[in-house]
Amino acid sequence: MDAGVLLRNIMSENDIEGILLTDPYSIRYYTGFSGEGVAVVTETSSVILTDSRYTEAAGQESNFEVQTYTVSASQTDLLREILKKDNVRKLGFENESISYADYKKYTGKLSADAERQDKAEVSEAGFSDWYADAENKAASGVRLVPLGNSLLLPRQIKSPAEIELLRQAEHIGDLAFQDVLGILKPGMTELEVAAELEYSMKRHGAEGLSFETIAASGMNSSKPHAVPTLKKLEMGDFLTMDFGCRYKGYCSDMTRTVCIGKASDEQKKVYEIVRMAQAAVLEKVHAGLICKDVDAIARNMIKDAGYGDYFGHGLGHSVGLYIHESPAFNTRDDTVLRAGMVITDEPGIYLPGKFGVRIEDMILITEDGYENLATSPKELIEV
Repeated sequence: MDAGVLLRNIMSENDIEGILLTDPYSIRYYTGFSGEGVAVVTETSSVILTDSRYTEAAGQESNFEVQTYTVSASQTDLLREILKKDNVRKLGFENESISYADYKKYTGKLSADAERQDKAEVSEAGFSDWYADAENKAASGVRLVPLGNSLLLPRQIKSPAEIELLRQAEHIGDLAFQDVLGILKPGMTELEVAAELEYSMKRHGAEGLSFETIAASGMNSSKPHAVPTLKKLEMGDFLTMDFGCRYKGYCSDMTRTVCIGKASDEQKKVYEIVRMAQAAVLEKVHAGLICKDVDAIARNMIKDAGYGDYFGHGLGHSVGLYIHESPAFNTRDDTVLRAGMVITDEPGIYLPGKFGVRIEDMILITEDGYENLATSPKELIEV
């Protein structure tokens, strides 16, 4: 569906006359523009507001009208003129991602009583009281209406074009994993491993990283989000590598755990439990299941094996323009899976002071199952 039509449907559903896009991922999704600025959509206008650094790019990437703000005509000045021209009284905004400072700026500048709002003070109760106070003061001007997840829901189902970009991003991760397997050896540092993965992904076409690369070895691998250090790989270490890239804006995410040298019996046991839990999800997942029930498939297997206390994070998260989108596989999410969702399957076991194991694929949900966007092997690799 055309982005303008989609946004105006959201306007109708929320009884508002306009939408202000401030989150960069929302701006890219709905307008195509990847630079800095904001966008506003009303019943008659679709405008990107940016500065001179991005004017040309915005015109090339988007079919929205582009207006350039300057020192003499600020972003809020231009926005106010558009809203006045299109008679917008209720403006939807992205309350789940906007900063308090930006929210205060917009409520102050768009209200008819701007001077009084600029002097509004935050009560001891914090943002919520100030927010209610600001809404009351904006009654005579433009009123900001929180949209919650209204702008996020359409992003849950990926289009064929988006799926192809996600597939290519994950393929780049597969290539990087194969490259790094050929150079892993005792004496390399975790930082060197991370650098090699990142270099390989860019060499294969990545435009950047989707998150900071994790390369954690030995005892560090028991930390799910460990930061790479100067620690050197040693014989007998488990090495967990969690990495991803961006390809034309879309993210990938993959985790593999390998052993430097020969794995111990305990390492093999834990690895196999995680591998089986990850595989069990793939055997059962399909459209129509509830996210928290999918999480339970892996969680219960790990618990039954005696390691329930050592799997503390959710099973997975959706991936798109942003690395952590909704819905998610966790113990609370009751979203029903639909064909076209792309989500990770990443169980893990983390034994403090010893080692950790995580295996992660990015999968496309289909009506009767899934498509695994990753192809890298998952049996225990000893290098």
